[in-house]
Amino acid sequence: MHGRSILVRGGAAVASAAAALMIAAPVALADDNAPSARSGAASGTLEHGGTSGFDVNIADKGTVQTTLFNLKLSDGAVSKMYCVQIEVGARFGETMVEHAWNDYPDAKSPFRKNNKNINWVLHHSYPSEDVASLEKTLTDKGVKLHDGLSAKEALTATQAAVWHYSDGKDLDEKNPLANGSEDEAADVVALYDYLTGDANTGVEETKPALSITPAKASGEAGTKIGPFTVATTGTITDFTSKLPEGVKIVGENGEEIKSSAIKNGTKLFLDVPKDAQPGTAELAVKAAGDVNTGRLFVAKNYADKPAQSLIVAQSQKSSVEAAATGTWTETGPVTTAPATTAPAAGNTSGQAPLANTGVNAALPIGIGAALVVAGGAMLLVVRRRRSNA
Repeated sequence: MHGRSILVRGGAAVASAAAALMIAAPVALADDNAPSARSGAASGTLEHGGTSGFDVNIADKGTVQTTLFNLKLSDGAVSKMYCVQIEVGARFGETMVEHAWNDYPDAKSPFRKNNKNINWVLHHSYPSEDVASLEKTLTDKGVKLHDGLSAKEALTATQAAVWHYSDGKDLDEKNPLANGSEDEAADVVALYDYLTGDANTGVEETKPALSITPAKASGEAGTKIGPFTVATTGTITDFTSKLPEGVKIVGENGEEIKSSAIKNGTKLFLDVPKDAQPGTAELAVKAAGDVNTGRLFVAKNYADKPAQSLIVAQSQKSSVEAAATGTWTETGPVTTAPATTAPAAGNTSGQAPLANTGVNAALPIGIGAALVVAGGAMLLVVRRRRSNA
């Protein structure tokens, strides 16, 4: 029994040692530049109220209310929004965050392929275009309106046209309205047909008001870390930074940067002294710009509590901020080339063999594998002895 227990313990020890060696073997490092939420995104809270249109009859959906929502942005400005997710309910009081179109939360939604057409609707209809302009557009095309076009009719037709593209839901043109007159219904259908017709060739996604890319960068003391590139469609209003002693923010030519010099396309660098200890610096830029027509807003906690996604119906001036972070390590040791030695036997090239300056990952893995085999063999001996006992 004593001999068997020693063998068992020995086999287990060998296996454990092998596992430890294999865990200690070098592995690939995680990518510090993995995508993250975009800095500079506008945000706001969905408020009660808004402007109501007619209730519409949607084929295969039933009666749905149309609303031009109010989103109160973080700086207090109010942006007008249409729904782009008819199957998900709106949640008032929800924090909504600006996203790129490709961040739309439902990957299978028609929004993904029709977003340019949605943007065309928004740029060519109410409220981006006032009622008088829309009336002229329709009458120039030979459309007969009934006592003109009202804002309520325009809002209703615009939201219905957005749903046509965002959700693949069509207005029931034979019975379009649940609570309007025949004349109002005819005007809604006329505008809806124009917005979803051949004239709609799409409009590309508009740019965010402000961004700094990348959001994170790293380097070594004694170097310039960056560039951090500022992109804005507005005007820079402020520039702040949190810098350890000796660290400066400079431009492409090493010049110190002031907020008045920052504009669209400006490249910023962190100039870190050679003797600096490992550290971190932060920089932030504020801008006054437009939250543009066609920008997508998604609930902040959508993954946990889905809420109706919204899209900007009309550009709204707002203040936004973007930030970035730079980190650095100490300056690495100075390395020198190995001394030239005579060629090894069999080396006829006349060149010295290269020095091995890294860890050989195969060595611990190979030892570990051998130990695993040895441990398995010891355990097999134990089993055979037990079976012959």
